[in-house]
Parts: sequence; structure tokens; C-alpha cells
Amino acid sequence: MSKRDYYEILGVDRSVDDKALKSAYRKLAMTYHPDKNPGDEAAEAKFKEIGEAYAILSDADKRAAYDRMGHAAFEQGGGMGGGQGPFGGAGAAEFADIFEQVFGMGGMGGGRRGGRSSGPARGADLRYDLEITLEEAFAGKEATVSIPSSVTCERCDGQGNEPGTELETCPTCNGQGRIRRSQGFFTMEQTCPQCGGRGKFFKTPCRDCDGVGRVRQNRTLNVTIPAGVEDGTRIRLAGEGEAGARSGPRGDLYIFIAVREHDLFERDGPNLYCRAPSSMVQAALGCAIQVPTIEGGKAEMKIPEGAQTGRRMRLRGKGMPRLRGGPRGDMIVELFVETPRNLSERQKELLKEFCDLSGDGCNPDSAGFFKKVKQFWDDVTTEDGRPNAS
Repeated sequence: MSKRDYYEILGVDRSVDDKALKSAYRKLAMTYHPDKNPGDEAAEAKFKEIGEAYAILSDADKRAAYDRMGHAAFEQGGGMGGGQGPFGGAGAAEFADIFEQVFGMGGMGGGRRGGRSSGPARGADLRYDLEITLEEAFAGKEATVSIPSSVTCERCDGQGNEPGTELETCPTCNGQGRIRRSQGFFTMEQTCPQCGGRGKFFKTPCRDCDGVGRVRQNRTLNVTIPAGVEDGTRIRLAGEGEAGARSGPRGDLYIFIAVREHDLFERDGPNLYCRAPSSMVQAALGCAIQVPTIEGGKAEMKIPEGAQTGRRMRLRGKGMPRLRGGPRGDMIVELFVETPRNLSERQKELLKEFCDLSGDGCNPDSAGFFKKVKQFWDDVTTEDGRPNAS
């Protein structure tokens, strides 16, 4: 069976330049790649065909020979080396190298060629959630936390082998740390499973860490919580995370702060909000009351005469400290006037007497509201257009 023309396989003219040739191959290789067409034998055959065509046409010498002699240039005695095939004797390995050059991948596995993971590896980062009170967020604190993590094995100093024993060259990868496996036209490269990419292995693992180089251990750390810290703040402790593999550097520890809800105060950035009750008499006559502060003391707040529920008063500098410096926030106190309950008969009589004496001048908001209501009712008409008698 005669072979198809290589230019026809790639869908390009014979005058195509290297850039256009590579682009055409890349597009077709992506379309017919076995990973995208699992179990499709026709797609696999097509993928091999376009790979063979590109292997010839991307090489200047082989392309020149093909242009002169066609497929005969690569047959037995055709001038390019007897019995070598279209890949010049390199076979599947060379095609894998071509695929890697075009796509930047090592065979089907997608790993970098020649990559080594035999050196020290950085340890993983850790997270610790710490809940504190609002008072602790105000003042700051020194917290002691217990962190379960991996630490470098002291017996083997993180190497994994029993002290006194020597590391030997890994026979599986011959010290390279990587192994290559060929499957048809593809070559896959991966970390050596025996030595884990180190290129060396030990016959006698450390008895404390079983050859891992790290052991689990609870570590106790002191953490400084700065004054003014907010809910969700993250504190980074460099080098306090998991121990690295093969004596690599430790990862970092991140402390995430959660500030517990407070019974009296609600926080908004540097400001604190608080609700304070007032009796009807205090609100009517005006007075000074004592309100709590976050540091545990008291502050005097003046209620103006005739204050209503919802009135807000600001106590400057009585809020939270700012994490990055600057003046303290404020405390905003919202007033709510409490209606008296459980009145005695005498108290009720006095309130009724007060009501009779008050008139509209003592309750301007009520008087204004009912005036508007009366106007609204006066404007309501019946369906036939006559004023509503009700």
C-alpha cells in the first residue's frame, strides 16, 4: 500500500515555511491526540501519520531528500541509511522529542524533560484558627497555641536513612531520579518510584521516621496578637509550618483570627456601637448617664432634653485602636426611650393628669402626624365625587 504525500497529510503546500508547517502540525496533533480520542484506533493511526510527516518535513536535510526522491529516500537503500525508517533510526524516542519541542511537554505525561525533584522541597503551609474576645482584640494579647505538624526527624536529620548507613545509587533510574517509558510512538517521563526523585536510596530506613525524614509532633508556639486586630485578620509566622522534604525549608504558619460577638458592643472597623436605655423622664428632662467602655471603665454621656428613641451620640476616642496606628475610633451610643410598665394606680392617675395638661406643644411629632392624617381623610372622596361623610 503506497503512502500518502507528507505535505497532503499536513494539509500544506510544498513551499510552506517552517512556521506555517509547525502551526499545521500543532493543530492536527491536538485534534487527533489519543488523550482526546481514547479508544479511537483511526485517530491514533492519523496521529502517528501526521507525526511521521512532520518528523521528515521539519528536518531540512530529510525534507530536501523527500522533495527529490519522495518516500523512496527512506526505504531500504534509499540514501538516508538502510533500515532506519522515516525517523532516521531514532524511532519512538525521536518522535516524542519532536512532540515535546512543539508543545513544550515531555511525551504524553506533560512533565518537563530532564526535570529533577531530588533536591530539598519546601514544607507545606499550615492554618490555625484562633478565637479571641473583643476585649482581647482591643488590648492585644500573647496567645499560646499547640500546632500538630511534621518536623524534621532528629535521628536521621531529615535524610531518611538510619545513621551510619550509606545512601546508594538507585538501580531503577541509575541515579537520574527520573525514568522514561516508551509506549508506541510516545515516551513518558516520571519521577522514579523507588527513590522518589533523589537518585539515591537507602536499604536501612531510619527507625524513628520509617525513611520519611519527618515525624508528627505537636509544637507549642507563642503568638503575639496586636491591639486592634479585626475579625478575619491573618497573621503569618514564617518558617513555622510543615518541615520540608529532604531537609528542605519549613513552610509558613497562618493564624486566622475570629473575634467573638460581644453582648454590649458591635464593631464596625475602628468604631463601636452600643444601645443605651433611658427612662421617659430622663429623655424628657435631659440628664447625664454612665455608659460602659470597651476597656472596662465608664464614660459620662449627656442626654439632651427631649431626646427621642434612635438618637445617636458620639463619644470620641472611645472605640477600638487602629491596627496600623492612628487615633482610636469612636463609640456611638444609640438611645432608646423605655416606656414605663407595671404602673400603680397612682402612677396611672398622674400620667393621665400629665396627658390632660400636655396639649399639642409637648408632642409636636404626634400633633404633626395626626394633622396630616386628618388632611388625608378630608381629601378622600366617594365614588360619585362627593366628600366622604365618614
